[in-house]
Amino acid sequence: MNEILQIRVMPRAKRNKVQIQSGGYRVYLTAPPVEGKANKALLEILAEYLNVKRSRLEIIRGERSMNKVIRINKGR
Repeated sequence: MNEILQIRVMPRAKRNKVQIQSGGYRVYLTAPPVEGKANKALLEILAEYLNVKRSRLEIIRGERSMNKVIRINKGR
């Protein structure tokens, strides 16, 4: 069973923070959007926030965009 999340990423924020908004999440990251640093930080922060392993999260759309679609692989 998989779950899909709509994420709006705000890089170079003062601190890391996750907010629930209508239609998805807004995630503030201190990491810059350079060389995949923001994407890596996003997955680590979401894994901690959602209490799932980092390896279960995958960016399926928006790799180079502020709007991303994340899949949570729930496994068996």
